[in-house]
Amino acid sequence: MHNSDSSSKVRQGGDKRATQIVQVAQQGASEEANAVSLKKWDRKPCSIIGILDDGWIGLSDQARAKLAAASCVIGAGRTLELVAPHLSAQAKQHDMDGALLRVPEWITAALSEGRKVAVLATGDPLCHGIANLLLDKIGAGSIEILPALSTAQLAFARLGRPWQQAQIISVHGKDAGEWSTGATPQHGLYVLVRAVAEYDLLAVFTSPENGPERIARALLAAGYSDELRLSVASRLLLPDEEVSADLTLADAAASKFASPNIVVLERIAPQPRRALFGFADEEYVQRQPEKGLITKLEVRAVSLAKLGLTEDSIVWDIGACSGSVGLEAARIARRGHVWAIEKNAEDAANARENARRLRATNYTLLEGKAPDQLDIWPDPDAVFIGGSGGKLATLIQLALSRLKPGGRLVMNFVTFENLAAATSALTAAGATWEVVQLQAARSQPILDMHRLAAQNPVWIVTTTKEIK
Repeated sequence: MHNSDSSSKVRQGGDKRATQIVQVAQQGASEEANAVSLKKWDRKPCSIIGILDDGWIGLSDQARAKLAAASCVIGAGRTLELVAPHLSAQAKQHDMDGALLRVPEWITAALSEGRKVAVLATGDPLCHGIANLLLDKIGAGSIEILPALSTAQLAFARLGRPWQQAQIISVHGKDAGEWSTGATPQHGLYVLVRAVAEYDLLAVFTSPENGPERIARALLAAGYSDELRLSVASRLLLPDEEVSADLTLADAAASKFASPNIVVLERIAPQPRRALFGFADEEYVQRQPEKGLITKLEVRAVSLAKLGLTEDSIVWDIGACSGSVGLEAARIARRGHVWAIEKNAEDAANARENARRLRATNYTLLEGKAPDQLDIWPDPDAVFIGGSGGKLATLIQLALSRLKPGGRLVMNFVTFENLAAATSALTAAGATWEVVQLQAARSQPILDMHRLAAQNPVWIVTTTKEIK
């Protein structure tokens, strides 16, 4: 028994010693691995470090080490305050509030002096953050990115919902005021309102100006209401963090939310399926009695095909009338924009109503006589002329001069005189043109049978601007 106990103690001592040896070896390997990791990091003298409002405690050991070693630290005022006690006393700090475009200049100057740079960014710097700008200006060879969780991830976690299907957008830009019908792509909320038309789940990075309340008001103005729910996660990771879930747009518009915050928008029922274009003529509000005051479906379909639209096309619709061509163009060019003009007040009112019904938030209608006001429009990818107000030759010259290379001009005519004027103007401008005569007939009941009722023939003239 004594020998057995003694042998057991020897084995235990040996096992303990072996364990200590393994632990020392593992510790050495870990330190060596960390040293290699830091050496790799040192090859890139600028780090973009994601940080959230829990500040220093939320950073990784690597991020803390880089901040402590940096001799130049750049960040927004409030993020600099979060880490200031942990920075080197010799570290130069740059507050980038209101000076975002100077950040590449500060980095370049610091790197030229052989200093290590740390740039603080909220959450994941590659998700609507500063990293894209700096990678472009400084180059990936000099930059390492150490992301934190995105606030979008945190917001969905607080709500307890999966987020892999969410479209992430940002309205953290210039204050463009409240949303109004006909707002252009320059508006700060344009990308949001268009995204809601296309996606059922969105995460929205906000700003003090473009906050949840304004977002809710914009969507109400754009024709949305009970089908959407809006959630707000405010002051994430701070002691007064608050989450307001599943608000109606009306409730959100009337509320106040603490900053900073992030918005989650969700459609509570699938959007009704609807054709992209090719709506029945009767679906449009139009002047009565019928006098050809709407481009008929068959002519519309061919004209839209001739325009050669893409999802981001910029389109001019001159002589919009009831708006049928321009509004269906807006549905095809869902990430582009349609600029329309109509001189008749009653037709313009009908076009506005049709736009409201179709929620065409990428459609701007001006009331007036072309070519007045067209100088403020951006250069188009496609131009449709459905009415010229006696200025046909002038409008053709203007369209050809403003069209982007490869862009198309499409015109509809029902009279010989306008057809002749158009082809003469195109020939004089050196443009190659094509004419399609379209004459459709629709079935019509007669007693217990059906006959074909002919529509007026229409000439569709198309020209493409040469790519030089």
